[in-house]
Amino acid sequence: MASSAWPETPKPKIITGPGGYVLEDVPHLSDYIPDLPVYTNPLQDNPAYSVVKQYFVHVDDTVPQKIVVHKDSPRGVHFRRAGPRQKVYFHSDDVHACIVTCGGLCPGLNTVIREIVCGLYHMYGVKKVIGIDGGYRGFYAKNTVHLDPKVVNDIHKRGGTILGTSRGGRDTAKIVDSIQDRGINQVYIIGGDGTQRGASVIFEEVRRRGLKVSVVGIPKTIDNDVPVIDKSFGFDTAVEEAQRAINAAHVEAESFENGIGLVKLMGRYSGFIAMYATLASRDVDCCLIPESPFYLEGPGGLFEYIERRLNENGHMVLVIAEGAEQELLAESITQKDASGNKLLQDVGLWVSQRIKEHFSKERKMTINLKYIDPTYMIRAIPSNASDNVYCTLLAQSAVHGAMAGYTGYTSGLVNGRQTYIPFYRITEKQNKVVITDRMWARLLSSTNQPSFFHPKDIIEDEVDEASPLLDNGNCNPS
Repeated sequence: MASSAWPETPKPKIITGPGGYVLEDVPHLSDYIPDLPVYTNPLQDNPAYSVVKQYFVHVDDTVPQKIVVHKDSPRGVHFRRAGPRQKVYFHSDDVHACIVTCGGLCPGLNTVIREIVCGLYHMYGVKKVIGIDGGYRGFYAKNTVHLDPKVVNDIHKRGGTILGTSRGGRDTAKIVDSIQDRGINQVYIIGGDGTQRGASVIFEEVRRRGLKVSVVGIPKTIDNDVPVIDKSFGFDTAVEEAQRAINAAHVEAESFENGIGLVKLMGRYSGFIAMYATLASRDVDCCLIPESPFYLEGPGGLFEYIERRLNENGHMVLVIAEGAEQELLAESITQKDASGNKLLQDVGLWVSQRIKEHFSKERKMTINLKYIDPTYMIRAIPSNASDNVYCTLLAQSAVHGAMAGYTGYTSGLVNGRQTYIPFYRITEKQNKVVITDRMWARLLSSTNQPSFFHPKDIIEDEVDEASPLLDNGNCNPS
């Protein structure tokens, strides 16, 4: 059923309504495959759901992206609400599903795998589920893993992923050939923004070939840098585990004269883990993130602040995200990993060495600095209770959408509601800390640290008029 008539990049499904209502809808198998058979959802006979009143999601249910509005403002962008539909487009006996995990590790991966398998089995009676071993290249380079509720029963208690993972290996033609040859018709792809871009390309190739295959993404990033969604799974666990490292740094720092505890946390481009761990800890004196530039020497610099805090308290704790001020380390970073991410240098080690050199050179005071890097400890642990619940919601929502015939979407939480988000919205940009937002202001208030604007930036800012904040926390460019 392959045909070159299918467009490579179809236009987004946009539905408009009164009051500025805009629904950014997700693709459906019926968009490009005519006369698909429709079946009654087996959940209506499932005793677990028979007690739920109005269990099925209404066809017109949507979730707004922006929840704070003014009385005269437009209704804005909405996404399709996730959940089971009264009609499904797959017969349970015909479903052959596969699950793949890609990219770096993250708490909760095994929980998502478990809940996809158990959701397919227990809710829809699907018996054929396999795992793809080793990321995208596993579609054509490795064997598959049989999955059933017994196999995945206790995997949520372990860190990592039982399916293995890798970066890169996205040969779209080979992947879709493997999907077609194996008779797979539901593909669940768990990964970050790079993985979701790959999922989008796979979906486009599936659509171009006219295959009845639902391609579904579950967003995974410990850095919480996926846009649109409220948060990514594993983030709560990462923040909680980061507290252990911060606490250890605080104990070390306050136990020595002029003690400094320096903790490097994850955050390649976004400093959410560092920011939330700092806010939760209350022991941190300074938090440095990629979104907020800082400098070391001179008035208002980091060295001056460290000296002041040591004189005031006798110790301090410094948290830095791995992507903070990489420009200070090198003029340009050209090397990249298999996922296309820049290979970062160890900014935590570099800053700790510069601090030691500065105070040794100045001979103003003797310091005792301890550097802690818990990166791989944090991402390798099992998810906590909060993330386990969230993983269950994400996985079950993904299953409901695939059975209902939706495809080319990511399952995500928007304003506390499970939604289906088109791939292009997930991959268009990265979520970053807005340093003109209230949350960053709360952190500055909590740590009492300076903003670390460079003197020349302060002079330039004095020339410009103040930029008012919009409701979303961004500055008005006008």
